[in-house]
Amino acid sequence: MSAFFAILARMKHITRWGLMRNTQRENLVEHSYETAVIAHALAVIKNTRFGGQIDPHQAATAALFHDASEILTGDMPTPVKYYNPALKTQYKQLEKVANEKLLALLPADLKPEYESLFALCEPGFDLYPLIKAADKISALIKCLQEQNMGNREFDSAEKSLRAAVTDMHLPEADVFLAEFLPAFLLNLDELQS
Repeated sequence: MSAFFAILARMKHITRWGLMRNTQRENLVEHSYETAVIAHALAVIKNTRFGGQIDPHQAATAALFHDASEILTGDMPTPVKYYNPALKTQYKQLEKVANEKLLALLPADLKPEYESLFALCEPGFDLYPLIKAADKISALIKCLQEQNMGNREFDSAEKSLRAAVTDMHLPEADVFLAEFLPAFLLNLDELQS
């Protein structure tokens, strides 16, 4: 018996934005799905408009697992996670240990496939900047939607995330911000017109 997929299913119990007052709660499954959709889109944009050679399906699949370690660590709030370099380093090590524990739950013949997906989300791999951008864009969308509901709690996070995406200097991310991000502020009737 392997508990790998049963533990992954617990992502729906991990609530994000724990230090913030939310008008609508977001869990890790919702965020991971949205990050995967955005990673796929960024890869398609990069390939179509900028001559990239990224597999959009691989980008989406890897992005589904980008925060899997949080099943065991919980969602550490960004101000805490990045409070100082030593804490950031220790948290990265904790994420690595959590991922190793998750991967150890797999049968030996399946483990290499999932190890490679987890690894693609790490610095030094080709997909890392794209998945990191998708992750930040997903968080930016959450901020914009909260602001749209009148929640000023997300004002600073929105500015910080927008700057972080822009500072990545990824043309595909810039395209997403310009062409697709504004629609996230529309209501259902406006989206359909």
